Amino acid sequence: MKITITELDAGTRLDKLLVQVLPGLGRAGAKRLFSEGRVRVLGAGKSGAGRRASKGDVAVAGEVLEVDVEPTEASGAATPDPDVPLDVVLERDDLVVVNKPAGMPTAPLDPGERGTLANALVARYPEMAAIGFSPREPGLCHRLDTDTSGLVLAARTSAAFAALGAGLKEGRLDKRYLLICQIGDLPEMGSIEVPLAPHPKDKKRVYPCIHPRDVARYAPRPAATMYKRVRQAGLWELVEARAPRALRHQIRAHFASVGHPLAGDVLYGGPAVEGLGRHALHAHHIGWGGSDVVPAFVVTSPLPADMAALVGEA
Repeated sequence: MKITITELDAGTRLDKLLVQVLPGLGRAGAKRLFSEGRVRVLGAGKSGAGRRASKGDVAVAGEVLEVDVEPTEASGAATPDPDVPLDVVLERDDLVVVNKPAGMPTAPLDPGERGTLANALVARYPEMAAIGFSPREPGLCHRLDTDTSGLVLAARTSAAFAALGAGLKEGRLDKRYLLICQIGDLPEMGSIEVPLAPHPKDKKRVYPCIHPRDVARYAPRPAATMYKRVRQAGLWELVEARAPRALRHQIRAHFASVGHPLAGDVLYGGPAVEGLGRHALHAHHIGWGGSDVVPAFVVTSPLPADMAALVGEA
């Protein structure tokens, strides 16, 4: 695409100008275009290849920016990326369930970002591009933190997405997680019911509002996590947790709030563990009882090797 610089644009840095013209691109997306040499400047009234632009260059009235940008990058939609590996556990005409490895983001944060699960999904199932909460989350019914491994459900039809989305809100989608924490005074089974709010000082975390004054101050959302111990091994215990309508970081924050942060979850005070480069949380079960729109299914995923090694399963 070509962008003619006006008198009003003159003097603006080119990277800022690009974000203004293409708001779906974002600053990171604009930076990538410049670093990859996909922005060139044509002098006023001139033709030809022009010169490669730098993000810090200043706009000059009458000059033309020639930008090699894909529609998905400009809109913020997830760009199809067939090079991202996709571990499909269940594939049907109406949905898929995939196994996300730890370290892979579920969806891109910045336009044009690649390497996420969403990029892989829309590459293999292009019909998902028109389904979902937003163009950057094609088909995705829910998300997992980047360092959480395990099962993710995605819809292939609008009807399935609506039915599963309603089921998720109503707590009818059976999602279960396996986690590892240190052995201590955690009861064998129980429920953690602590409301959660965005952390007032750290955007990377959520804040468990245990004290009534925090509830009054931060207006948290209610959250409940049910759990039961699977077994103990050495210093660790393996726990299964259920959070039908899980909020962001819910399981991690809840277990930290009762003094049992997850192994490797240093963000919430968990112990660093040699050989474990992430927090010990794995989405191992998704079950759906069925409806008139979406037939029933149950899918499970075994404990990944890095977590299994802690509890003697490797």
